[in-house]
Amino acid sequence: MLPPEVVHGPRNRPAVALTFHGQGDPAIVTELLSKLEAHDVRVTILAVGSWLAAEPAMARRILNAGHELGNHTQHHLDIARMNEAQAFHEIDECARTLQRLTGSPGTWFRPSQTQHATPIIRAQAARAGYRSCLSYDVDSLDYTDPPAATVVSATLGAVRNGSIVSMHCGHTVTIAALGPILDGLHARGLHTATMSHLVAR
Repeated sequence: MLPPEVVHGPRNRPAVALTFHGQGDPAIVTELLSKLEAHDVRVTILAVGSWLAAEPAMARRILNAGHELGNHTQHHLDIARMNEAQAFHEIDECARTLQRLTGSPGTWFRPSQTQHATPIIRAQAARAGYRSCLSYDVDSLDYTDPPAATVVSATLGAVRNGSIVSMHCGHTVTIAALGPILDGLHARGLHTATMSHLVAR
């Protein structure tokens, strides 16, 4: 049974989950997916519904590569400031977008513009069919577009067994940092997993 919010996976197994905010220039996202495939890595991508609606081929591209696809709200607004009806609409509309494009609303929901889900967010996510909200314990800082070395050090400096790493699809620095991050994980005996594999009993 998952908690209302998942911040990390089991600390007694040498696995980490790379999770990605799913939005951005399709060319950059495609390059990132190709890099992941070259390293034979599977990740969990939490997609913004309006982005998927505008780039519908990306949904199948992500799934066909063996990645997990989940919900990151429809418009990526500040969901922590929304009332119950607004929050539900943002989650449910993205779920419907995912269902229409893939046949499934996905297993995972990550709130937009907040690391942690409020009680309102948790309740509305459950109402929309998501058992748990997905947080993280490692912030790669890639969304700030720093030098790649900063993303690598922020990630490897905090990661440990069971970590959930927050990353972003639409930033070229993420692509540059990915190889060194994977090398660093491997050197520590850590392997990558999708969220569902990370928390599987």
